[in-house]
Amino acid sequence: MDRTRPFTLALAGLLAAGGLVALTPAAHAADTELARNGGFESGLDGWSCTAGSGAVVTSPVHSGTKALQATPAGGDNARCSQTVAVRPDSTYTLSGWVRGGYVYLGASGTGTTDVSTWTQSAPDWQRLGTTFTTGPGTTSVTIYTHGWYGTGAYQADDLSLLGPGGDPGRPPATPTGLTAGSATTTTIGLSWPAVPGATSYSVQQGSAVVATVTGTSYTATGLTPGTAYTFRVTAANDAGESAPSAPVTAGTTSSGGGNPGGQLPAHTLVGYLHSSFANGSGYTRMADVPDAWDVIDLAFGEPTSATSGDIRFSLCPAAECPNVESPAEFKAAIKAKQAAGKKVLISIGGQNGQVQLTTAAARDTFVSSVSKIIDEYGLDGLDIDFEGHSLSLQTGDTDFRNPTTPVVVNLIQAVKTLKAKYGSGFVLTMAPETFFVQLGYQYYGSGPWGGQDPRAGAYLPVVHALRDDLTLLHVQDYNSGSIMGLDNQYHSMGGADFHIAMTDMLLTGFPVAGNADRFFPPLRPDQVAIGLPASTQAGNGHTAPAEVTKTLNCLTKKTDCGTYQTHGTWPALRGLMTWSINWDRYNQWAFSRNFDAYPWS
Repeated sequence: MDRTRPFTLALAGLLAAGGLVALTPAAHAADTELARNGGFESGLDGWSCTAGSGAVVTSPVHSGTKALQATPAGGDNARCSQTVAVRPDSTYTLSGWVRGGYVYLGASGTGTTDVSTWTQSAPDWQRLGTTFTTGPGTTSVTIYTHGWYGTGAYQADDLSLLGPGGDPGRPPATPTGLTAGSATTTTIGLSWPAVPGATSYSVQQGSAVVATVTGTSYTATGLTPGTAYTFRVTAANDAGESAPSAPVTAGTTSSGGGNPGGQLPAHTLVGYLHSSFANGSGYTRMADVPDAWDVIDLAFGEPTSATSGDIRFSLCPAAECPNVESPAEFKAAIKAKQAAGKKVLISIGGQNGQVQLTTAAARDTFVSSVSKIIDEYGLDGLDIDFEGHSLSLQTGDTDFRNPTTPVVVNLIQAVKTLKAKYGSGFVLTMAPETFFVQLGYQYYGSGPWGGQDPRAGAYLPVVHALRDDLTLLHVQDYNSGSIMGLDNQYHSMGGADFHIAMTDMLLTGFPVAGNADRFFPPLRPDQVAIGLPASTQAGNGHTAPAEVTKTLNCLTKKTDCGTYQTHGTWPALRGLMTWSINWDRYNQWAFSRNFDAYPWS
């Protein structure tokens, strides 16, 4: 409890009673408003928010029509700042209106004592204010607002800095909105909005300046494949140079591997065939699969027990599937498909096939049993469809680049062994759920302090270690909760927006658990297909054909993108995957017909 507060109130009462005026740091007549766009009516112009955490909203607002909303995520506290020119040895008043929990307002670089004020809880708009005096050599200060780690979004509006204006011939403001665009194995494209008064921009790669340009874009070249890089940009004019922008981290795509182009059509349709079981969609014989399907995944090879590594596959029993073909007919149909240029793979796992390679023995049994299936049926490769609790990360396993969890390490080693055994023609695909991939942007495993779901992002080390062997990654964009995209907004199933945001993450890369030092590099577009259910009965999150078309238009042509802004355009996107061929047949082939009709060029 603050024991001095009653005395302060009493003194204020005496001053009022005596007709005296309390001396406060109120603005003088010569003071001017120095904060640019403090009401955010011009978007984020003048402001820089860490990790893309800031956005402008139209509700709630304190005044006008817009306000700032910033969302802390992972290790980022959603700091939004602006550098302002000031005069030395001068007094300034900083104020603003905030809303939310744990909101801070402050100023740094004052040359004397940096200041801040905060509120623990502001369910409605609350005014924060503080004052400071600049040092004898101070010509600029940074004003900022931020939230706190692990809390929700906060809002800020009508931010103000009153005091004597700085030298009118001041350097330009710090650039905001630095964005990394399309990447190749050796290049990354960068762009940013123009800064008023700037005549040139310097691009920093790491700590070194690599270019000075007069425009608002630059392409970094000569980079190493499959590597993450961090960039900043400054603005300059005759008066000087701004502070560096907030950093952006992006990665080059990996080189080689993955059977690029040669083994699959430029745009490929992948489908799962219910070969070992029946359900409401009915049994479809291999010979009856239409030519539209370029990759046919046999569902499923399943283990004898979760930890045995012993994978078995057999055709659906006749009692369950009366129209099932004989094994000889099935194998002959596979050869016919392959003669027509199709690829037939064994898919391991599925919803009911939990596979946990906890030991080296299980790893080796996995290799031998999968090889036996591939050899018996003359298959082209392997699809990894581990779901449920097949993959999770042990506490302390926090770096996807160097995994230590046995089930992850053993799976990587097993797949590399199979790849080495069958050579460059071996087709390797994966079908993880969004929980195991894109959720890794926010959470990875149990987290640095434990307590998170250890399965979060658990596929990332597998994808990363095998990226040069990987033919296709087709994440299941269905049966998913809402997932945060690179715009730091949550996206939900059922429309083009979800598929655009989720695919953009794979093709742009992202910091894992918000850690820019642990950046998951982008995959090549020819390694990526989008996974969707073929009908409303096939899974939650069915997407109507018109929305699928919008998705492809946005990602390959930059049209029909809606509100989400992608970080590039990828005409080489490989295609689509669906669960399943059987359900597409049940739905009169609506999914595959839409794919076949799509104008890729």
